[in-house]
Amino acid sequence: MSFDTIVVVDWSGAATPSPARPSADAIWIGVARHGDGPASASYHRTRDDACQSLHGLFEAEIAAGRRVLAGFDFPFAYPVGFARALTNSDDPLGLWPALAARIEDGPDNANNRFAAAAALNDLFPGLGPFWGCPSTFDDPRLPPKGTARHGHGLPERRSCEGAPGAQPCWKLYTTGSVGSQALLGIPRLQALRDAFGGTLSVRPFQTHETPITLVELFPSLIAKTVSDMAETGEIKDRAQVRILAETLRALDPATLDAMTREGDAVEGHILGLGHEAVLDQAARRALSPLTPPRLKDDCFTMPQGVDWVPVDAALDKLRAALAPITDRETLPTARAGGRVLATSVTARRSNPPRPNSAVDGYGFAHAATGPGVQRLPLVAGRAAAGQPYAHAVPEGHAIRILTGAILPDGVDTVVLEEDTATDGTTVAFDGPVKPFANTRKAGEDVTEGAEALPAGHRLRAPDLALLSALGIGAVETLRPLRIAVLSTGDELIGDPAAPARPHQIYDANRPMLLELARNWGCAAVDLGHAPDDRAEIARRLDDGAAKADLILTSGGASAGDEDHVSALLRQRANLQAWRIALKPGRPLALALWQGVPVFGLPGNPVAALVCALIFARPAVSLMSGAGWTTPLAMTVPAAFTKRKKPGRREYLRARLTPEGHAEVFKSEGSGRISSLSWATGLVELPDEAVEIAPGTPVGFLPYAGFGIT
Repeated sequence: MSFDTIVVVDWSGAATPSPARPSADAIWIGVARHGDGPASASYHRTRDDACQSLHGLFEAEIAAGRRVLAGFDFPFAYPVGFARALTNSDDPLGLWPALAARIEDGPDNANNRFAAAAALNDLFPGLGPFWGCPSTFDDPRLPPKGTARHGHGLPERRSCEGAPGAQPCWKLYTTGSVGSQALLGIPRLQALRDAFGGTLSVRPFQTHETPITLVELFPSLIAKTVSDMAETGEIKDRAQVRILAETLRALDPATLDAMTREGDAVEGHILGLGHEAVLDQAARRALSPLTPPRLKDDCFTMPQGVDWVPVDAALDKLRAALAPITDRETLPTARAGGRVLATSVTARRSNPPRPNSAVDGYGFAHAATGPGVQRLPLVAGRAAAGQPYAHAVPEGHAIRILTGAILPDGVDTVVLEEDTATDGTTVAFDGPVKPFANTRKAGEDVTEGAEALPAGHRLRAPDLALLSALGIGAVETLRPLRIAVLSTGDELIGDPAAPARPHQIYDANRPMLLELARNWGCAAVDLGHAPDDRAEIARRLDDGAAKADLILTSGGASAGDEDHVSALLRQRANLQAWRIALKPGRPLALALWQGVPVFGLPGNPVAALVCALIFARPAVSLMSGAGWTTPLAMTVPAAFTKRKKPGRREYLRARLTPEGHAEVFKSEGSGRISSLSWATGLVELPDEAVEIAPGTPVGFLPYAGFGIT
């Protein structure tokens, strides 16, 4: 049989959670499906989080009828003799629960691996075989160096670990400590075996066909291919799981299946060992056509001769220039709120799954009733939600039935309890009753196999209710977009608690933009405040390009002597300075810094917010995979007077009166930050000249429509 889904896991033996920012030496999970797009790669800070994700992924794949091959980069077995010392058997899978009983591994990665290894060493003569520990661990049974071991009697490596540079599974500390990965990984795999039972097998120790198959693998078998084909700036561990998942998917199914069966029944095997050339060819065949094009350096360029850019033209250009991220993560449904679906979701079951009662009352077959007073004998028992009636109701009889109860055989209609009289043995009601009254059809909400939610949909609380009702325990989502925010300017103070001199002002833009990013369901990356120093600004932008998918800067976006952001982007990032025909916020700098889009927003907080809402908001939605958005707009009567000249679109800070009219802030001054807090939205005035009087219809764009909560 072939495998439909390939999962590659780069494991970690760390004692603390990995950094919040994706990094090396953490847990990365790569997933590639046949018939799907490029492989995805997700980052996990703890083993607990990774295993929850794997559990949800396996459940979802089984539910979809897909067969999974999941590979992990740590040993599944030890050199011959170790299992027998613990279990009196050479069976490696008998060793797994024995290790699981000794290991404590918390949700924060805190664990007892060194103490467990010291206790395991007690089972052998001499000193060893495990070694390696921090200086703070003081137990003579676990030597800090491998050279201190003696007389334990076990081989140093398995037969499949003869490659130069391969680390022994006894090593627990410092670089290459695969021993810690195995001691902490095998108990986690045993937990998956316990959870999935007969639907999961481990090769080469078990060779029968199951929906989930686990194998040991070694990403460094294709190290050169990873080096050659990783994306620019991509973290090595991420590249390894992504490229190896693509590689295994590209293999001939029979070849891959045969590889999983190779190896020793006691010491196990590393998938693909001895087939490096085959793997390399498969990787290059798989990845060459799948490398996505980078955004062009001139993607923001306007046609020659364009000076003042109308708002709609600027939005159209942005929409054409940007592209969504593709990294995917499988999450349990209950934890997927705010995420964007990477694929459409199909209902596993109908809702409701069976016909049921919509009310408390009495159920019967409609064919046995007619006009006038109806008197039907009651059967013994009742039907309730979660307590179905196990027998058929004879025609001409009725049954007590409660809301949500499955209709028993012989029942197709329910009469409301308030419309009946009963003495406990007979129920009476006025006829005729409409057929199927007070009942719900099976699947009248959603039918099994129907699309429940489309790809690109951002999941909200009601969506989680729907997915849960349809039996969908996990969903494949796009990872959150990462937005980095940088403020610049010598006049700014980044800490509002710090003292300020008369010529200094507190940075209002950075906290505002970071909170916007979080409101938009993105991961906010704070690049801090940089002075008017181009080298320092460049360093911060480099940091942003490494950590984020989009960078928002504020200040220095125009063309003055102190507009260092514009000057730097013009010098090193093919700056496109758009002069937008809008008020407030004419200058908008756009560039690619190391391939990452940069939006240079005005330094004035009012203009920065308006530009962020009008331009960055739809761009962020598109890049996050949720599609291009247009702001929610409603037409309401004006509660103000204004005469506007032609040429620019204007956005006025506004809110609705109790009567539903739009009132605007008392001053249009763009330095009035209090107006942003006072307002609940913006009034949009068109590019053309208009004259507004009280009662004139105007467009009101509420903050909520921009994702501000």
